[in-house]
Parts: sequence; structure tokens; C-alpha cells
Amino acid sequence: MTIHYMNLQPRYFNYIKSGTKRIELRLNDEKRRQLQLGDTIVFTSPEGESISVKITGLLRYQDFASLFQDFPIELLSDVSMSKTELLNVFNEFYPAEKQRHYGVLGIRIEL
Repeated sequence: MTIHYMNLQPRYFNYIKSGTKRIELRLNDEKRRQLQLGDTIVFTSPEGESISVKITGLLRYQDFASLFQDFPIELLSDVSMSKTELLNVFNEFYPAEKQRHYGVLGIRIEL
């Protein structure tokens, strides 16, 4: 079992902490390709708070739009956001070229 460290914006950190967000979304880059079932991720917020989660699933997709079609918003974020709003955030942060190049990863997690 390996421990991985990732930073999260406060909004998404709080969704995980509250147990709402159960799929973390990332590019499937070199760092994320090291993740394995059963590994631990320690998420840290900008305020320095951290939370540990266990990886229970790895969902590989071509892009975020495809992944979003298969899961309800309450697993990806929180019902306070729409899928369109969340997708816009990810498309801004991870341009389409990067999504096509690396693919994307939905990391199923549990507290």
C-alpha cells in the first residue's frame, strides 16, 4: 500500500470531508498512473488541513464529459453544483488537448 499526496481547493476538500464527494477527478498523467486500489491519498487544503482516504476504484475515461455522463453530480462534487458548472471548471483547468493526451481518471474514494 502506498500513500499519495494531493492538494485540493477548499470547496472540494470540504465535499470530501463531509462525505458527499466520493469520486476525485484528475488527469490520468504520470503521477496518477501510480495509483492502485487500496492505496491511501492524503488530501491537503490550502489552509493546511488534511484528510486521508482509501482508493476503492479507478475509472479511466477519454475526457471529463464522458465520465460525467456515467455518475450523478453528488458523487463528483455536491448537489450545490450542476454538472455543467463542474465540467466548465475542469475544462478551464485541464484543456481539451491535455484530456485527449492523458485521458482522465475518476478516483473512487472512501473516508
